[in-house]
Amino acid sequence: MPIIKSAKKKLKQDLVRKARNLKYEETYKRFMKEVFKVAKTTPKKLGEIKKKAFSSIDKARKKGIIHSNKAARLKSQVSKTVSTK
Repeated sequence: MPIIKSAKKKLKQDLVRKARNLKYEETYKRFMKEVFKVAKTTPKKLGEIKKKAFSSIDKARKKGIIHSNKAARLKSQVSKTVSTK
């Protein structure tokens, strides 16, 4: 545990940022799973889920949670999955 006041503050800030970043990461991963799950079962909902997945991926990219190339790769996977059904 930190002893110096500035180190305590930094630790607190890091914990808050980690929680915030985790929220964005979990969101895009959840939508990715949902896209693949819905593609197998009910293709009718794919359009709206694709939109939500793209949005969550873009938000994670904008916040710096994932790299832009990874975001492009994920969006490509979603598009490919949606277009084949």
